[in-house]
Amino acid sequence: MKTIVTFIAFAILSANAADKPAKIVLAHYMPWYASKPVSGYWGWHWTMNRFNPDKMGTNGRRKLASHYEPLIGPYDSNDPVVLECQVLLMKYAGIDGVIIDWYGTEKFRDYATIHRNSLSLIKYLKQAGLKFAICYEDQSIKHMIEGEKIKKAEEVTHGKKEFKWIEQNWFNDPAYVKLRGKPILLIFGPQHFKKSQWDQITNNLSNQPLIYTLPHLTNQAKGSGAFGWPPVDGGKNVTPIAWQKYLEELYSRGAKGESVIASVFPKFHDIYQQAGVHKSYGYLDDQDGKTFDQTLELAWQSNSELIQIATWNDYGEGTMIEPTKEFAYRYLESLQRKFAANGKFTYTPWDLRLPIMLHQLRKHHANQREITAQLNHVSKLLFASRTAEAKKLLIKLWNQKQ
Repeated sequence: MKTIVTFIAFAILSANAADKPAKIVLAHYMPWYASKPVSGYWGWHWTMNRFNPDKMGTNGRRKLASHYEPLIGPYDSNDPVVLECQVLLMKYAGIDGVIIDWYGTEKFRDYATIHRNSLSLIKYLKQAGLKFAICYEDQSIKHMIEGEKIKKAEEVTHGKKEFKWIEQNWFNDPAYVKLRGKPILLIFGPQHFKKSQWDQITNNLSNQPLIYTLPHLTNQAKGSGAFGWPPVDGGKNVTPIAWQKYLEELYSRGAKGESVIASVFPKFHDIYQQAGVHKSYGYLDDQDGKTFDQTLELAWQSNSELIQIATWNDYGEGTMIEPTKEFAYRYLESLQRKFAANGKFTYTPWDLRLPIMLHQLRKHHANQREITAQLNHVSKLLFASRTAEAKKLLIKLWNQKQ
């Protein structure tokens, strides 16, 4: 009898899973890093005006504005070698694309640089067959007013201009993420504009997007859905019980018909207090990888069609899933296992090592034309998913490097 009951339960679960729409998995991406070897200086997000990446700490790591260091070292978000590596890693992990953290086009602070880096990233995403969407930081308007870049009376006009740019240049792009034919657009907050102002800004668009805000601020933008984020606040230590409750409440809204983007995160461990920026937002423990696995499973079981991983590379807040010297390929391998368990997935943990090898060989042989030509061929193989051929060539070149 127990075997029959188990079989029936499994059949019901399988039927429910079959009824669920396919998931689109996107990683929240920060395109704001500048490195001295590429840009001629270390950007604020590596230093926070406190740390010097040229110096080494007692732990053998560079002194960065982060508790963690990328496996490829602190990088530049406009470095083609880095973008190639990151996009291939996403592809081999099973990620469908990215949500780009975007501050607009204005030449203020590093906003124009972030915009340029976003355009560079999108080229590589398209080459890999991946998608992209935008998360707009409306706090940029507040900062521009405070910095006297624009006047308070011009804020809505400026917002209209930025959204019109997005519509004209990205919404109709085949690679832009859409649900039921409508482009999605995330607002981180909102942190500046109020509901009446959002109405003015979005009514100006002929291609109306599906707007998503943080869960507690959906009433600030008409008809918006919600996206989750690591629920840290007030410097508290967020327990698994607390973040599970947060996600359960979010997904219950989705079960009642609200449009919800599911949230997956590995941890939260910011550097703000040590950098002297402001007090820490709080701490959310990794649990040796269990937090990521559990949030991924909850997202997968939810009704959400979209899953956002927070984040690919926010080192200041310690939420990155890209390979690091501390965690290696932990989170990307976890994604691979999940995709393999839920359907046909051909990439392996070994495949994740190939983009890193390509990156390191490109850096090592940067001025050697003949080897660069061979690495360009390897890159084409990797983008074409011909990993076995690429692996043989990479190992051969790697052995020559030793």
